[in-house]
Amino acid sequence: MKKQLKGPGVAASPSSKSLFLLILSALAIPLFGADQPAVTILSPGLDWKLPLFTKEGYHSMSLRGEKVYPVSSNQIDVDNIEITVFSGDAAAQVTSILLSPKASYFPKENRASGPGAVRLIRDNIEISGEDWTYYQAGEKISIRRNARVVFNMKIGDMLK
Repeated sequence: MKKQLKGPGVAASPSSKSLFLLILSALAIPLFGADQPAVTILSPGLDWKLPLFTKEGYHSMSLRGEKVYPVSSNQIDVDNIEITVFSGDAAAQVTSILLSPKASYFPKENRASGPGAVRLIRDNIEISGEDWTYYQAGEKISIRRNARVVFNMKIGDMLK
């Protein structure tokens, strides 16, 4: 037994109509103020890489991780993150490398942070600590616990 639904060439059995209404109501719940937000659970990605470029097309930054967990449209949790920052010009020189066992990356804010250990390596300085935030703009890092700075230069050069 088939019933004709309104519209040309659309036919459905009563069971498929019930299934259609069930799917439609499930989709409508988030639209009409449901108490609980819809949750999508994604499996982690392995050996994640995200190259970033300047408007001119030069390599500005590269993010890598052993495992990546998409949390939302503006948060990605990463195991063993490695952020490599480049000069952003044709020379494509590495200016710094940031390493941490656990971090969250926020692409809309160009920011990374983590509650645990971090190590930032540059040619002339190495910074380490815990409970950190890294801002791509200006290559700034904020460390809230156990900060340690090691200068790899002569003291006379440091004062210039």
